[in-house]
Amino acid sequence: MLRTIALANDLHFGEEVSGEIVPALPTGVRQEPGMAPYPALMLEALLSDVREPDRDVDHLVLAGDLTNRGTPTESRDLRRRLDKWGELGRDVLVCRGNHDRPRVGAVWQSGLRLQGTGHHDCWGPQFLPRQRLFSYDLDGLRVIALDTTDLDGSGGRIDAEQIARLRGVLRDEPDQPTLVFGHHPVTRESGMTNLGGPGFVLNRHDAATVHQLYARSPGVFLHHSGHTHRNRRTRPDAAVPVEFLEVASIKEYPAGYSLLRLYEGGYMVTFHTTRTAAARRWSARTRAQLFGLQSRYSLGSLADRNHVVRRDLSGITPIPRLSTAAAGRRHRELRSAAQR
Repeated sequence: MLRTIALANDLHFGEEVSGEIVPALPTGVRQEPGMAPYPALMLEALLSDVREPDRDVDHLVLAGDLTNRGTPTESRDLRRRLDKWGELGRDVLVCRGNHDRPRVGAVWQSGLRLQGTGHHDCWGPQFLPRQRLFSYDLDGLRVIALDTTDLDGSGGRIDAEQIARLRGVLRDEPDQPTLVFGHHPVTRESGMTNLGGPGFVLNRHDAATVHQLYARSPGVFLHHSGHTHRNRRTRPDAAVPVEFLEVASIKEYPAGYSLLRLYEGGYMVTFHTTRTAAARRWSARTRAQLFGLQSRYSLGSLADRNHVVRRDLSGITPIPRLSTAAAGRRHRELRSAAQR
């Protein structure tokens, strides 16, 4: 056992109506009167759950759409809550989603203005600059965060400068065990099977480039995406030994995350739902989304949610594991600190 990483995405912090694809269609779901806003409720359920001794998560990876509209308030409040869980760039790793993108309008004018545009970025100053790749070395495990967002729209793209940076990082250490994550799925199969269609995922040109880079980088073993709000493994467009994994949204049914447990001889993916009573209640309410088809679309097959892949990951330094009793004490200490 080397370490455990929680893969999550699509919190939409600040959202008030769940399940709408376009305004008022399909009919969305609102939180019950007297209950906390559901994105905040689901975030707290996630953060507390992955601290439990039976989860024992070392790093939390959040693959975009962390906010609903990337407003100053949403971005600031979300960062404050995540800081209570761990340090950004070490314990918590994030990338931008299309909901976090810069916007035009009075609400966003306090944010960083993008040169040559009327857009202001309120998410970036709290988290990461736009269209910038970040690479982290976690004791031999390389984790690469991609910004796949377009300035205006829900589809995905990667700027030339970021592609060049990705090419350089992978070329320097092609065999280093590497996990990549970005908001938009990459494969052609994902484009043909998600509700948004081919234009909803990474564009074909950039997706082909990513596949080419992975073909020359045998250390890359998994690419994690969000955006489609479903659990799904899709086939690569080319013969590369990389798993392309989409993880369901944390903010609505099935309201969970995937645990990526790394071992010397490979890794295991298991999907888990959050366990607080309020989170389970909200998850049950949102099961009726998409004209009652939410569960059939988003849950995914048993093999999508839970599987084992054999790979040589022995170059990663293991994190010393606590005993069950010690892990329980540590969890209570962290929970008490977060409440303070």
